[in-house]
Amino acid sequence: MCVSQRQWTGFRAPCPPVLPLLLLALSLLSSMPLLAQGAINIPKDYKVQNISQPPVLTETPVSLTAFSTEDINLPCEASGNPTPTFRWVKDGEAIGSERKESGTLRAEDEVPLSSYEGLYRCYASNSLGTAVTQSIQVIVEAQPVLPKQQKVHKSGKEGESMMLTCNPPESSTPPNIHWMDKRMVHIKQSDRVMVGLDGNLYFSNLLKTDSRDDYICNAQYITAGTVLPDTAVRLTVLPSNDVVHGRKPHLFRPAGSHTSLLALRGHSIVLECIPKGLPTPKVKWTKKDGDLEKTSGQVDDYGRQLRFYNITEGDDGEYECRAFNDHGSTSHRFTLSVEASPYWVKQPENLLYSPGETVRLDCQADGIPTPSITWSINGQPLTEVDDDPRRSASGGVLILRDVEFTDTAVYQCEAANKHGSILLNTHLYVVELPPQILSSDGVVYQVIEGGDIVLFCESFGSPRPHITWEGEDNVPLLSDPRVSLQTDGTIKLSGASLSDSGEYTCSIILTDISITAHLEVLNRTVILVRPQDVQALRGSSALLDCDFYKDPRLLKFQIKWRKDGQEVQESSPDDKRIIFGNGTLKVTDIQSDDGGVYSCEVITDLDHVKASGSITVVARPDPPKDLSLSDVEDHHLTLSWIPGNSHNSPIIEFIVEAREERHTEEGKWRWEEWKRVPGEFNHLELTLHRFCTYRFRVTAINELGHSDPSKPSQTYETPPGVPDSNPTGVRSESTDPKTLLITWDEMDKRLHNSHGFLYKVFWRKADSVHWNHQDVTSPPFRVNNTGTYTPFEIKVQAVNSLGEGPAPEPEIGHSGEEEPAEAPTGVTTTVMNSTVRVKWNEAQNVRGLLQGYKIYIRRLGPHGGRGRRSLGNLHKEREKEERSERGMDRNRESRVVVVRGTKTSEEVSGLQLYSTYELSITAFNSKGESPPSSPHSFSTPEGAPGPPASLSFESPSDKSLILYWTPPEETNGLLLGYVVQYRQEVESTLQMQIISDPSVTHIELDSLDPSSHYIFKVIARTAAGDGPPITRRGATLLEGVPPSNITIVSSNTSLNLSWVPGDRERNHGFVIRYLRKSPGAQWEESEVVNSTQAFYSLTGLHPGSQYHLMIKHGNDTQWEDVTWTIGPVPSEMPGGFATQGWLIGLISAIVLLVLILLILCLIKRSKGGKYAVKDKEEKEVDSEARPMKDETFGEYRSLESDVDEKRSDSQPSLCVESKLGSDDSLAEYGDSVDIQFNEDGSFIGQYSGRGPVPHGNESSGPASPVTTVPPPPIAPSMSSILNRPS
Repeated sequence: MCVSQRQWTGFRAPCPPVLPLLLLALSLLSSMPLLAQGAINIPKDYKVQNISQPPVLTETPVSLTAFSTEDINLPCEASGNPTPTFRWVKDGEAIGSERKESGTLRAEDEVPLSSYEGLYRCYASNSLGTAVTQSIQVIVEAQPVLPKQQKVHKSGKEGESMMLTCNPPESSTPPNIHWMDKRMVHIKQSDRVMVGLDGNLYFSNLLKTDSRDDYICNAQYITAGTVLPDTAVRLTVLPSNDVVHGRKPHLFRPAGSHTSLLALRGHSIVLECIPKGLPTPKVKWTKKDGDLEKTSGQVDDYGRQLRFYNITEGDDGEYECRAFNDHGSTSHRFTLSVEASPYWVKQPENLLYSPGETVRLDCQADGIPTPSITWSINGQPLTEVDDDPRRSASGGVLILRDVEFTDTAVYQCEAANKHGSILLNTHLYVVELPPQILSSDGVVYQVIEGGDIVLFCESFGSPRPHITWEGEDNVPLLSDPRVSLQTDGTIKLSGASLSDSGEYTCSIILTDISITAHLEVLNRTVILVRPQDVQALRGSSALLDCDFYKDPRLLKFQIKWRKDGQEVQESSPDDKRIIFGNGTLKVTDIQSDDGGVYSCEVITDLDHVKASGSITVVARPDPPKDLSLSDVEDHHLTLSWIPGNSHNSPIIEFIVEAREERHTEEGKWRWEEWKRVPGEFNHLELTLHRFCTYRFRVTAINELGHSDPSKPSQTYETPPGVPDSNPTGVRSESTDPKTLLITWDEMDKRLHNSHGFLYKVFWRKADSVHWNHQDVTSPPFRVNNTGTYTPFEIKVQAVNSLGEGPAPEPEIGHSGEEEPAEAPTGVTTTVMNSTVRVKWNEAQNVRGLLQGYKIYIRRLGPHGGRGRRSLGNLHKEREKEERSERGMDRNRESRVVVVRGTKTSEEVSGLQLYSTYELSITAFNSKGESPPSSPHSFSTPEGAPGPPASLSFESPSDKSLILYWTPPEETNGLLLGYVVQYRQEVESTLQMQIISDPSVTHIELDSLDPSSHYIFKVIARTAAGDGPPITRRGATLLEGVPPSNITIVSSNTSLNLSWVPGDRERNHGFVIRYLRKSPGAQWEESEVVNSTQAFYSLTGLHPGSQYHLMIKHGNDTQWEDVTWTIGPVPSEMPGGFATQGWLIGLISAIVLLVLILLILCLIKRSKGGKYAVKDKEEKEVDSEARPMKDETFGEYRSLESDVDEKRSDSQPSLCVESKLGSDDSLAEYGDSVDIQFNEDGSFIGQYSGRGPVPHGNESSGPASPVTTVPPPPIAPSMSSILNRPS
């Protein structure tokens, strides 16, 4: 458990995370030697001064060979308190006097070198014991000297073997041999020429190039620092004819066939085989009782040596070298035995002990053969020390019980066998130290509820002090079963609860030494919302929540996400995985490898919690694969496939598709769905059409959609056969009388089943026995002279080159029809309000299949009025049926009701009340209609009228309104008058006025509240009752003022001013004053402008000039601005330019063209040309909504009038006059005007006249009390400005 510590008087940094603390503790534990039982280790925080220490050797001597007195240097140094003294023993006898400060032994000048030869041992002592060094040997030798020798001359024939010997003086330290020439350049070695371990130079076979007179052997004595060159050897190689024959390999060395070698563990050894022969033999090394590669041996020097640098027991065994060439081979075996001088397996430690402890010193060594172990105390063998019952020794174990201060000493453990000995010094120090508490006082410990906490009270002393812990209530903590005491006085509290928070005291018994510790138990960290198990589409994003609670006192925390155990690193917003500040993980562009288990881990200084969720990536399945065809028999087979990856969404079904390739051109091949197979199946039995070539493919479906189709299967061709079926849809489609036309649905080529496919057509009259037949290649088939609408039995059979299909079933068909000859009779009507039920007798002499009846019904006019047109004339104009139907749709004055089938009655609804109608009926078949029945008249009753057609307002003052309305489009009787209702928009009393005169269509309302809007309703009434109201919202208009927020758009010679009129302001006339900023200029005024027109253009200005504009309201300036016109200031043309002839001609042509255009405009105006605005107005008023005279019922405009109207709509006059800015521009339209501008600035206008308009489509201008949206202040186009009259 991590413990956060801080001093009671001030905060210290929080504890490091749990893992680093654990690693630190483990590293310290591993770096410390394991303590012997009862041993003590003085902590670094324990305050002690000048503690004594037994001697510890820091430098020891080693065996050496001395060639001079300078080589005699035997170091012996030791540490300890008091400072150790030193003495030497040679060959068992003390030499010299006791030494202080340093024990290193050096040769004295007057003492002969030979007297130093012998065995030496150094002793270092102080009051606590004596340490002893290993026994070492000093060998004394004279400097090696090479005696004079005669020059050596050797010769041999080419191809023979040769050995040049080297015999340097012998020494206890063998020399290194180097063969060189007189220029001190090494003789080049190879697999043919090499230096052996014995120092000789071996030639496997001689070459002529080996002849030379300076082969010199150099012996290097490293210890003596001497190199001795031998006498140069002269070698002469003679030519020989035997070189071409070659020789079988033999070995220079070793001699014989077997060699036994002994090596010591950890030392080096070399096995050597130097062959001779021609050509030069190769050498191969093997281990006869094992694998050479598993040993530490390495082959080097061109394969002639097997070298072990640090030999081990595993290298023991049988080795063989084999030398071979083209003429044979030879071999030699080595038996390598590995033994070991003693080495330590377990060593005792230098330790401190308290009195009364039991000490065990383990000293274990190994070697081959097994070494013997002896003990000494302060350099004196244990056998020579007085017996003590507390002490016992057995092999490498020495045990001391109930130790005392007098047991403090240095103990020597020595292991020896025939290969040598090793010695180890271990001191045992029995010490007494006063008790101390080493842990800090006033530390604050924090732990999570339910966790374990360690309260430190580390103490030290010798003997070991006894510790007690108490809480705030002075109750010993050890009485709580959750508390355990450790050896150093620290306690561990398991399962801490919130009530354990408080102050605790640690004391050393029988002393006044104590410290206090403060414990804080914090709430656990809890994950409130764990990550969900999310299913996500491939390519989409997913959010995994990790909402948690932690104790507010835990300031530092981490949130770590892991996927399948691997940490998800926090990344930038553009990366695939994003971890937000609240712990939520967002995974974007999800792919298959993003699926897995995601865990959220919240880590605080004291605890960590973890919760897991998952992302399951779902996607469309992969296409099926490995399609195969099996169980093939005739035109039956089984299609099998292997499903693709379903991507975590089970496959619901497979779609099997087929493509037929024999009867279709290659470019027109297409896949057709054959069948759907449930997702748990992966095969389908297929029955195919004969004489076809097929390929198949399969598509998988899961909840996410369809997979891509699989790769097509191999092709399969079915054998031919007789047709399996006959054509369907056999029927007669006779159109001409006395002719029977037999047709059928042509069979797919895949159903032909073979070559030579035909249709056999059979026919006979319904009452006949004999069948007629004919073979044809395709439908239809015609039979002549059959009579009108005569019944026949007909059938069609499929045949091919292999035979006929199954016997077909006959169908009934008829020959061609003629239009019905007689009109329906017995027409009667029953009227129910605006619905009439019509009945008639079944038609006779139809001369074909009766398809139904048509009811021609026409409104003659209001009840009691004069009819417009007889139905007889209507039927005579049947060829104008299309135009009649269009008229019926537009005003419902006439209609044709079609009754399908054999019904002899029909209800016709939607008739106009209080009207007289006339109807007639015809029967029809596929050839046409019968004559109409006699006209039949009926009338509809009177009803309540419809709403008034329009409702508009005028506001003479801010407290009065005049309401104008138009009569209802559908009066449904005789109008008796109107009811006008109005009330304030906020809840108020409804006021009502009744008008008994139906000709009155307006009313003035006074005493209205100017600050309130009103709801107005006008209701028409007849004797049948009141109709529905027309409702409008409105208010009175307030006094208008000139605009104060004006937008200016400049051009060359004009300024276009626009503004937004007030919503409820009455029109106000004002003038615009303007002054050109030039010397002598005066103020000018525009014509009177209406505040509601929203736009005005000041024309006739100078280009590139500055103007000051102003609008005054009474004596006050309502608005002013300074602006510029566009363009350069006009300058005088260069003299003589206007007199050029070409310019005069151009101007004359332009003037003539303008004159012609003006004449054309005057002619058009004299013929009644219209304003484009007026045209637009007339187009927007639906002709169906205009009142029509009764005489015009049934009259439609001719095609010529339609064309004229279209022409006037699409081709407006070139001379459209703009009244913008003139005196009569808007005044003549009163207060109801709406001014707008197109995107290019051109002017468009709509005028709401007093005439009737369609119900619900009324519009009001800015001056109307009805709320409107003002037009945007956009400047007019240059074309409208140039066309404006001056």
